[in-house]
Amino acid sequence: MVFELLAQAAGAASATPQNKFGFWEAMEQGGAIAYGTVIILAIMSFGSFFILMTKWIDQNKIMKQYRDMRANFWRAPSLREGAAKLDKNSAWRQIVDDGLAAEEAHGKMTDALEAHDWLHGSLSRSEAAINSRLASGLPFLATVGATSPFVGLFGTVVGIYRALVAIGIAGSASIDKVAGPVGEALIMTALGLLVAVPAVLAYNYLQARNKNISELLSGFSTDVLAYINSKGAVRPAVIAPGKPAAAKPAPAAPVKP
Repeated sequence: MVFELLAQAAGAASATPQNKFGFWEAMEQGGAIAYGTVIILAIMSFGSFFILMTKWIDQNKIMKQYRDMRANFWRAPSLREGAAKLDKNSAWRQIVDDGLAAEEAHGKMTDALEAHDWLHGSLSRSEAAINSRLASGLPFLATVGATSPFVGLFGTVVGIYRALVAIGIAGSASIDKVAGPVGEALIMTALGLLVAVPAVLAYNYLQARNKNISELLSGFSTDVLAYINSKGAVRPAVIAPGKPAAAKPAPAAPVKP
């Protein structure tokens, strides 16, 4: 009796319908085109997150170097001594070194050339080189954000086409004939959007941070230019660490007659 019940239970379990419309089932039905589309989208997604993390780390490193520079650089008696306090691979040290090199090169020139224009051009090239390094990889994010929905749309079109072929062969639009291809089409659409949205968000986020860093570089470059042209007479005001800036005294209240 017990064995008969177990046999009946096993038969009922084997008679349970299997899911034929899952993700991998849809990929198998789609064949090489479906797998190829998913692989392309996966490469785009991996590249986007890799660029996001590496650029975010680079930006944080530059911002940390900026805070260290603001705390120590302008306290040095000269630009060379201040540059020695900065990291060798620091973007801020690169600007100082390029400014000092431009100053030395100007002294070797035989033709009359305005020192301000020469130094300003040299520092601008240094800024442009740093900004170019920071912006590297961002075009890939923009490309992924713009093209990945269309890559997913390609898979969608193929899935809809396969659904129409299945309807034509069967002679009727029964759900078991079109569920697989339509499900494949919807999966491709969702994957395309899933890759595009993070890429666009990462691009805008990194661009905003690069713009902030570019403004800081421009301000620092201007300070270095003023220091060199004034022979050290003009330099930014330095506030002692832990000491807040002095507040302006409040205006005295008018005396009533």
